Formats: sequence, structure tokens, C-alpha cells
Amino acid sequence: MGAAARRRRKGTRRHPRGRAGLLPGAHLPVVRKSGPRDIASRAAKNVCDEGRGVGPGGLGVYLDFADAIARLGRAAVQARYGNLFEMYERITGEDPYAVPMRIYPAVHYTMGGLWVDYDLQSTVPGLFVIGEANFSDHGANRLGASALMQGLADGYFVLPNTINDYLADGPFPTMDVAHPAAVAARAEVEDRVTRLLAVDGDRTVDSFHRELGRIMWDHCGMERTDEGLRKAIEQIRALREEFWRRVRVPGSDSSLNQALERAGRVADFFELAELMCIDALHRTESCGGHFRAESQTEDGEALRDDEHFSYVAAWEWTGSEPVLHKEDLTFAYVKPSQRSYK
Repeated sequence: MGAAARRRRKGTRRHPRGRAGLLPGAHLPVVRKSGPRDIASRAAKNVCDEGRGVGPGGLGVYLDFADAIARLGRAAVQARYGNLFEMYERITGEDPYAVPMRIYPAVHYTMGGLWVDYDLQSTVPGLFVIGEANFSDHGANRLGASALMQGLADGYFVLPNTINDYLADGPFPTMDVAHPAAVAARAEVEDRVTRLLAVDGDRTVDSFHRELGRIMWDHCGMERTDEGLRKAIEQIRALREEFWRRVRVPGSDSSLNQALERAGRVADFFELAELMCIDALHRTESCGGHFRAESQTEDGEALRDDEHFSYVAAWEWTGSEPVLHKEDLTFAYVKPSQRSYK
């Protein structure tokens, strides 16, 4: 067996030409065998985290179609993936039929889950839930295409009719602006707006948003660990404290101010991010899109713990430490089981 053949059996491929930042002929990581997308995605990210990624910033691995083209012929591959290959070539200027494609996993494991009826209305009258926030069509099996489809279907076809039906059932009771709850809510919002504008710091809202996103991607993304989640919680709390010291929000509250709106959203994201990490730290199993590195089989499959985690979890935000509420799940006909592709 020649050297080239040995390299290919080990899962690497000698690149046909040099690239910026790479030595010509360097041995590079190549994805050659199909498998569960969550395992493949984690493997691709781990390679890049180790500094062995390719492309701009080292955020990529090669997806190699050489064997498929040799086995099936270019025409067969083109019939299946022609539009994808064409888009890739337009963006990168490289022919994926001749050289491996560069790919990198994206976040698509954050799941929705609010119950809705056929009108997309939740158990709270007047509260409609659309897109990935409900599980009306696709359950928890969240993939990019299906989530997009649900968002489009909900927004274009369902809500324009169901919300109209709801509004037609009016008139509804008027809200007394002097009600204590209304007065308190308005005062809270006005206080927050005043605080955001008064900071007048030296960091943009977007810079905090990006840093928070990086923390979540690194420690609460496709793969989580006990150590990483504890670190993330500390970093989020420190970043939130810095946000309220250094954020700069231009403009005022006297007119439409998108920067102010964005700042309010990012302020909310800190609470949400911390809660997601607390929940992930609490759930010491791997199930669905939640993968704890400490809980996996020898084959890298998610290792479930249905004895201790067969419940629906709802966290109550108290302003300090969140409180977990549980509702046990019972399975009368179909029992949960360990996933296996063997």
C-alpha cells in the first residue's frame, strides 16, 4: 500500500494545492464517513479547538466527496447536491468536485418547547408562540431547515388567521393604567432605561453581545462539561457586572432608539445565559441536544439517565438564585431508550 493510500485510510488527505496559512501538501483533518450529525459536529469543533482547523481563523474541517464521486460518479453527486456545490463555489471560488469543502458546525441544538394549540396559542390566553419556541410541528428534533420551515409557516400562514380570530372575539377588558402591577412594571422599565443611558461607558452593546455569545458557544454549546459550565457562570456574572459599568448607549429615550432597544435585549441575555448554564450544570446526563462530556458511551453516544431526569423542568427566576420546578413524565406505551446506530 502506498503512502497516499495509507494516509487516506487514516482519515487524512493530502490537499491538492496550497492555501493561505497552510503548507502545500499538509496533512489535514477530513470528514470522510457519515454518522450522527451531533457526533460529527462535536468532532469537527474539537478538531478546531485543538488548533488543527483549516480556513480563515482555523474554523473549519474538510468535507471530502472524493470517494462518493469515484463510487457514484459526478453526475449522481451533482443530482443530489448540485445547488449546494454551486453556492459553495460562488462563495469561496473553489470547485468542491475537485477539492474538499470547508465546513464548520453551527448552533442548532437549542430547543423550544412551549405547548400550543392548533392556533399556536399557549395556555395563557392571548399569548401566541411561534417558530422554535413551540413544539407544534417538529418536536425537539431541531435542525436548521425544519426550524426555518416552522418559523415561516407560523408567521406566513397560521398567525395571520388565528390572531385575527382571537381579536374578533373581543372587546377585551381595558387595563387600568393605575393598577399597582401596571405602575410597578412601568416604573421598572423607566428605571432600566435611565440606568442604561446614564452609564455612558466605553464599550458597545455589540461587543458585549459577541463576548457573551463566545462564552456560551465555548462552554454551553454542542458539548458541556462540569468544569466549563462553572467557568461560564463566573464569566457571565463578571461580564454582566462590567456591562452595567462600561456599556455605551448613544441617543436618548425621547424617540425611536434601536441602540437602546438592543441594550435592553442584551441585558436580558445575561440572565438567560446564566440560567441556561445553571440548568445544564444541574442535568448530569446526555439526552437530546444536551451533551455532557462526562455522560457518554464508549462510542461517543449520549448516555441517558432516565431514572433521575424523566421530568419537565421549569425554572423560576427570583432575581437571585433560580428555583427549579419539576413535573414528572410518565410513558405508557413508548419507553425512552438509549440511542444506538449499531
